[in-house]
Amino acid sequence: MSTPEDRLKALGLTLPTPVAPVANYVPFVLSGSQLFISGQVSVDADGGVKGTVGVDVDETLAKAAARLCGVNLIAQMNAALGDLSRVKRIVKLGGFVQAGPDFFAIPAVINGCSDLMVDVFGDAGRHARSAVGVYRLPLNFAVEVDAVVDVA
Repeated sequence: MSTPEDRLKALGLTLPTPVAPVANYVPFVLSGSQLFISGQVSVDADGGVKGTVGVDVDETLAKAAARLCGVNLIAQMNAALGDLSRVKRIVKLGGFVQAGPDFFAIPAVINGCSDLMVDVFGDAGRHARSAVGVYRLPLNFAVEVDAVVDVA
């Protein structure tokens, strides 16, 4: 059986250095067997995906942005746990899309993150979820996702 790290490698993904907080909060809190990860935006080494979905970001790019949020969530899990095999279950994702007035495919966008969790963690990656369209996100990023993870 392959590990989450093996699955990441098979997907051609390398975890980035976890994103540092930009305000007065911590990137994650481990409380008992629950890991709470602060919202991770659609940022990468090239600057990431910014803008309003349905206005200057199309649905395909927005879904890729949500996947990028997932990569950043997994990087935080790795920083918190030191071993992704400690992830017992992705319990819940909270997805936020900076959406234009006529964009309604919010769940399809957040599937970019949800699909990655299943690809990396298998059945343990299946989760409860919220997918919400919002007026603005921090620093004009297109997507933000937070997570609750059950850990060993």
